[in-house]
Amino acid sequence: MEEIHKKILQRNRTNLVRDLNPSSLYDGLLEKGVFTQDMIDEIKSAGTRRDQARKLVQDLESRGSRAFPILLLCLEETGQHSLAELLQRGAPAVQIQPATPNQVDLPVVRPLPLSVCTDVEQQGKDTVPIYPIQKPSPTLSPSPEREYTITRPPGRIRRDSIQSYKMDASPCGHCLIINNVEFEPESQLSCRKGSNIDCDKLEKRFKALNFIVEVRTNLKQKQITHALSALSKKDHSQCDCCVVIMLSHGTEVSHNRFPGAVYGVDGQHVPVQRITNYLNGQHCPSLQGKPKLFFIQACGGDERDTGFEVSPDEVEPSIGGADDQTDAIPLSSSSDSLSMSDEVDARATLPTPSDILVSYSTFPGYVSWRDTQSGSWYVETLDQILEENAATDDLVTMLMMVNHEVSQNSAKGLYKQMPGSFNFLRKLLHFQTHA
Repeated sequence: MEEIHKKILQRNRTNLVRDLNPSSLYDGLLEKGVFTQDMIDEIKSAGTRRDQARKLVQDLESRGSRAFPILLLCLEETGQHSLAELLQRGAPAVQIQPATPNQVDLPVVRPLPLSVCTDVEQQGKDTVPIYPIQKPSPTLSPSPEREYTITRPPGRIRRDSIQSYKMDASPCGHCLIINNVEFEPESQLSCRKGSNIDCDKLEKRFKALNFIVEVRTNLKQKQITHALSALSKKDHSQCDCCVVIMLSHGTEVSHNRFPGAVYGVDGQHVPVQRITNYLNGQHCPSLQGKPKLFFIQACGGDERDTGFEVSPDEVEPSIGGADDQTDAIPLSSSSDSLSMSDEVDARATLPTPSDILVSYSTFPGYVSWRDTQSGSWYVETLDQILEENAATDDLVTMLMMVNHEVSQNSAKGLYKQMPGSFNFLRKLLHFQTHA
């Protein structure tokens, strides 16, 4: 890129990061040869829209002389006229030149004669000169826009060729939200103020993603298992996906696949492993081969993470409010305290959990923070990321964005939180969105 164009981008970086919609530019920049698919994927993985915009502007500076005029063209094509005008102020008129590689004739190199000996005694006697048979063909130099193309090793599968789940049914599927707020006094569990805010956000979000949403509030342990059993007995044959969202207090339990457990309002917990078991391929045949998604807003334990020190450039701190609470309950010694006789289709053994993803609000063993005024960090961020990125990104990519954003928060200026997921999906998952 020309030095003057680099300076224009640097001078307007703040405005670009604030206002640029990078997702609308990807196809044009890819089609016009400014970026490769791998480069686009790397920009998408930067995180939020602002992070992607910042990464895109930085990478453009290394993409050759045509990158700046193509950027202007793409901005105009995608309706971002104000940004295109901003970048053209004070800049010389630019014109896109076709990428015509320069033809270079390489000199013919004739190697010195080599001796071919059939035996040690004849060495030096029967010399056969070897010369190139013909002049090598002229070689074309790569265009500047292709100079960073990476040669892939044989057999490697491109990320953009991975199959995606079918997600075009209408409705897309069922979404069950269990929201436990008021706990019985005997449970010794506190009221989860702010959870109704989380519930309202997620109900609206998944309705917007074309799911049939059912909300159940303040369920006891057996009521939770009954609700999950009823969901598993529905006919999902005309649906493409199923979602379960648990908003409650939580604890850490022994497990062999999915960690953690969530509490009913009676103080009795249900292991996450058992929750997922209701919808696996064995117990819910109409969901076989279809994605089953579980979002758990509950503590994984009672440890508080104070984080570790990083350089100022690596973090944009966000300080939580004074109303931050946790959903932590001390470690439960075993998950065997649950009676397995109340539902015969919820056996403890779990077949291979294909097509299941469990997203946790916090790392197993640690507390999960919730603001009594604005809801939990995890749900607030998840809702925002789905709103901004569901039209362009797959679920796993968006959950990585959630991890990044939540990790920037600090409760009471000290404590941190790190979400995570157990991913057994076999394909990419793109939600339905409407313009």
